[in-house]
Amino acid sequence: MASPRRSGRQPLADRMYEVLLAQFTDGKWSAGEPVNIGALSRELDVSQTPLREALARLEHTGLVQREALKGYRVAPLLSEQELVKLMDARLVLEPALAHEAARRTTPEFLAEVLASVEELASAAKSPDDKVFSSYWLIDERFHQLIATQADNPFLAKAYRALGGQVQRFRFFAKLGSARGAPGLAAEEHRAVYQALADGDPERAAARMREHIENAKQRVLADRRSVAAGD
Repeated sequence: MASPRRSGRQPLADRMYEVLLAQFTDGKWSAGEPVNIGALSRELDVSQTPLREALARLEHTGLVQREALKGYRVAPLLSEQELVKLMDARLVLEPALAHEAARRTTPEFLAEVLASVEELASAAKSPDDKVFSSYWLIDERFHQLIATQADNPFLAKAYRALGGQVQRFRFFAKLGSARGAPGLAAEEHRAVYQALADGDPERAAARMREHIENAKQRVLADRRSVAAGD
């Protein structure tokens, strides 16, 4: 049985993790920015201990990096070469996950995937400036559902190894000129869902491959547009 002190501290660390993650999705933090734990402690009115625990968890996602004698810093933007390599790795892994998930569908799984598809389609129509924050969170849930349903511990381990960098890609991707990205992604997610619902592993893998390749091209085009000052 956990001690009262332990059970009281851990939920606070969990809450701080969620608070900081929300700050990333809301665009409060910039790539490369130092994290002042003392200032955060005062701002959030909590001690530094749960904040350090939360930051340690965020380090595993790839969103922050810890530097010896300097503390934490928000991870830098992925370079174009890193982005290409990351998306190429996803092109190898995620079609395989979709293929395996299509062989193991359940009504509950399909209902959850469809709910995420509908949620993304709804978010894509929102005029809210935070549409991209919602987009990335829903996108993460869609891909995680499929990875979990694949039920292959070796593929799951590989997916987790990529997970932190995918998070880094999601939260720091520059999508200013790619205004149609959420709507396009919603259509692609629906195509993957339909293949899963039809129990067609080959088509599920193909639709997932198309989705990842299209996402790669959209972000590269946007990155180059921003660099060119368009």
